[in-house]
Amino acid sequence: MALAPMADVTDAAFRRIIAKYGKFTRPDGSIDGGPNVMFTEFVSCDGLCSKGKKNLLPILKYTEKERPIVAQVFGAKPENFYESAKLIKKLGFDGIDINMGCPDKKVLKQGAGAALINNPQLAREIIRQTKKGSRLFGGQAGEMPISVKTRIGYDKYDKKEFKKWLTALLEEKPAAITIHARTKKEMSLVPAHWDIITEAVKIRNEFDPSPNHTLILGNGDIRNIADAEEKAKTFGADGVMIGRAVFGNPWLFANVKKIISTKEKLSILLEHTKLFEKINKGQNFDVMKKHFKSYVSGFPGAKELRIKLMTSKNAKEAEKIILVFL
Repeated sequence: MALAPMADVTDAAFRRIIAKYGKFTRPDGSIDGGPNVMFTEFVSCDGLCSKGKKNLLPILKYTEKERPIVAQVFGAKPENFYESAKLIKKLGFDGIDINMGCPDKKVLKQGAGAALINNPQLAREIIRQTKKGSRLFGGQAGEMPISVKTRIGYDKYDKKEFKKWLTALLEEKPAAITIHARTKKEMSLVPAHWDIITEAVKIRNEFDPSPNHTLILGNGDIRNIADAEEKAKTFGADGVMIGRAVFGNPWLFANVKKIISTKEKLSILLEHTKLFEKINKGQNFDVMKKHFKSYVSGFPGAKELRIKLMTSKNAKEAEKIILVFL
């Protein structure tokens, strides 16, 4: 069960909230639940190799409670993946994930993200250079786990082309491939095609039947942990990456059965808001507002409260509005 990388959503503040509330303590004192692995928001390899590096490093902040933690990167220049991998290993991450599925026009224009689906040779070289960079940082022996997140196609799904693309990735033996079960063109506007995850697993098994093969994770339209477990079982995935379902629901990975009260929801929102401001000093507070709609819903007065919260300019103003409501 993995927490998906989502730009301006799964930042350090939200990951810490998930690490805190996404787990539960059993009667014997043991800890259970929580994502088995977390991914950062994606960060540009070109940016990490430029003068703007200092502005991007905050994206790569993390705490020990978030482990295992994987840094996700994007770009189209193998030499910058090599340099970025050295930096990420130096920062102590548990792995590196290469974004080969982002449909954003600015990313595609660089030949990065989902554009790499149309350039398998470049994609392979990027994986090779990332692996090489992760090996070469002195002080920590061994290659880091390198994974890939991609989609089932560019403008359309074609079974033959998908097999060719997936096989090209498998040739480089990444630790895992997460497949968002939609094409680049479909964005997130249609239901995810989970049956194609089954096809991906079949291709992987034919390519490498050994027990140490590349893991295949499915992604798209997961509602909760029970749904994730059911889809993994039904479609044969080794794991599931969960994205939008965690919005406003940091206890999702704890698989909580109890009803979360409005007061509890809003107190966690307030904690999240303060943490966002503390960690992301100087960042536009509007980024935090993406979470307001998710937290503030499903209870009387939610709409009116959301409208008021959207006018807040900082955590202090948001706190006043929430306390008045409570």
